[in-house]
This record gives sequence, C-alpha cells and structure tokens, in this order.
Amino acid sequence: MRELIETERLRRFAKRAGRFALDLVLPPTCTACGTEVDQPHSLCPDCFIRMHPIGKPRCDQCGVPLPAESHLGSDARCMRCERHPPPWSKARAAYIYDDGSRDLILSLKYADRTENAGVLARQMLRAGDDILATADMLVPVPVHWRRLMQRRYNQAVLLARTVGKLSNTPMLVDALRRPHATSRLAGFSPGERAKEMHDAITVKASRIKELKNRHVVVVDDILTTGATAAACTRALLDAGAASVALLAAARTIPLDSEDIDRPEDSWR
Repeated sequence: MRELIETERLRRFAKRAGRFALDLVLPPTCTACGTEVDQPHSLCPDCFIRMHPIGKPRCDQCGVPLPAESHLGSDARCMRCERHPPPWSKARAAYIYDDGSRDLILSLKYADRTENAGVLARQMLRAGDDILATADMLVPVPVHWRRLMQRRYNQAVLLARTVGKLSNTPMLVDALRRPHATSRLAGFSPGERAKEMHDAITVKASRIKELKNRHVVVVDDILTTGATAAACTRALLDAGAASVALLAAARTIPLDSEDIDRPEDSWR
C-alpha cells in the first residue's frame, strides 16, 4: 500500500512538473479569445465580464432568470411553468445564452475547442449544485450517429463527463439514442421544434434496468424552447426513472412576444 501511495505521489509531481514546463514554453491563453492568462482553461478579465451567470431569482422548474422575486409564484415557478408545467422536475443553467456564452459553446460544438467544456462545466457545477446533490446519474443528450461522425464528438457528453468528475456523479453515456436524424432546430418555432422532436429520442433497451427508480440529470449545452429536453425527459420517465432534472451550459431568454397561453408556445 505504501508503495502505491508513493507511486501516486510521484505521478502527480511529474504531471505538475510537466505542466509547469509546458507553460514556460507555451503560456496558457484565454479559452475564448486567446489572450495570455495565468491559469490554463480559464477566461481573461475582458471575456469573463462578458459572461452572465444565472443566479436567483430564477424559475425553479425551467431555470429562466427573472428580474425580481415578485415574478415567481408561491412554489418558485414562473408563470409559464405554473400554467404549462414541463415534464422535468427542475432545470439549472450556468449562463444566459448571449454573445459571451455563445462564443464558448459554438466553438466547443463546431470548432474542436473541447477545452471549453471545462470552463463551462465548472459554472454548471455551481449552478446545479442542488440537483447534483441528489442525482444518481448524468445522462447526456444524444446526437444522431451521422452527426456524431461529422463532428467526431458529442459536446453534451464532454460537458456531462466533466461535471461528473467534478461532482463525483456517474454518467450513463448511451442511455438515450436518436433513432433517426432530426433537422437543426435553430430558427424553428416552438411548435415546429416540438413536432420535429416527436418520437426522436428513445432509451436504449439494455439500459432500462439501470435507469429504473433513478434520479437522472439530463445534460446539454443549450436549453432553448425545451423540445429536446422534453423528449429526453419523457423517454426516461417512460423507462422508469424516478425523476428527471436538467442541467445546461446556457439558457436562452424567452421573447416577450411569446404567448404562454398558446399551445404551440408551451412545453411538449
């Protein structure tokens, strides 16, 4: 046992020494803009202030930030969730989806900047500490195999893996699957997104037993209208999960023009 402990100490020392030597040759740079910074996988001050973390007040169920506590009902939900409750129990997001978070997420998603997952995951850990405390497992939102071949990785898996390591929460990487390809949802109306996602997410048959009576947190990069999240949630609940919560890197802000009483603008 003593030999194992000593070996682990030497391994950690070698890793720190190697990182120090690399930083001398190639100083760490800002994950977003490339400016030199003190710590690897971090943001420079200018990029840091462009990020807008979501704190309270926010809706407990859909995670949308609100201007004041008075906009919440007695159960800490927004008016939309009170009138049209989504199928998941709670939702948390690290940042408002705006110019700052968009740069990090899109470069993670499309430009092979996989190191961005670490920056985003650390704030996701803080935003979702309450739901992670009771979670049995993390489940990333799946991508269709054709898109996975094009992109070579699933950004939701990278985020879930990093959050899982930081929170010591197991990840079930292949619990959900997309049996057929769906169109990119950007630009779709809420009703069009819901229609596109109908039956688009299923649970892998071999994973049903592991999901039974488990408290699951679904991880994704962006929570927008909730069509994808709702499809994932219903599939997991139908498979026997005890509860489903959501954790995203960023959350869009609903437009003032959205009518919460229109069926096509409610959760599906």
